[in-house]
Amino acid sequence: MDVYSIYWIKEEIADHYFYKSDYLYRFFKAYEAEPNRPDLAAQFAFITKDLLKEKIMQDMLNFPYDDVTIHRKHHHIELVASKNYITLHMYEKHIKFLCPSLHDAEKLLFPVLKQFHPYLFIVGRNQYNYGWISLAKPTTNYEQVLYSLL
Repeated sequence: MDVYSIYWIKEEIADHYFYKSDYLYRFFKAYEAEPNRPDLAAQFAFITKDLLKEKIMQDMLNFPYDDVTIHRKHHHIELVASKNYITLHMYEKHIKFLCPSLHDAEKLLFPVLKQFHPYLFIVGRNQYNYGWISLAKPTTNYEQVLYSLL
């Protein structure tokens, strides 16, 4: 299972770093390695927004999925389809999810999150996957997807 984190980036930061996602990736990796470092913690608090956990959970429960079962447990959600499975853990500043492949996340998770907010940034923990899960810019017709440097 691959592990990913999703962060809600403040709009002014996203506008400035939208096409510089490698900077954000390196920052989040540094912060994950040293979350108690005061300068990284301050920058993390400055660039991210608190997640609206209850709203996201309600949006998932109300999303018109076909053949998807949703199990909700306090701050934990499981999305199960016939061949797809995702486990989400909701935190104050990020969502951590586990899934066998990003294809599963694209089918089950990303459609709901794309409706939530245009500036959600994803970082893979087990490999060099990162990027925006929303439209490339709300005003364009291009979609940026995750990619790997391997």
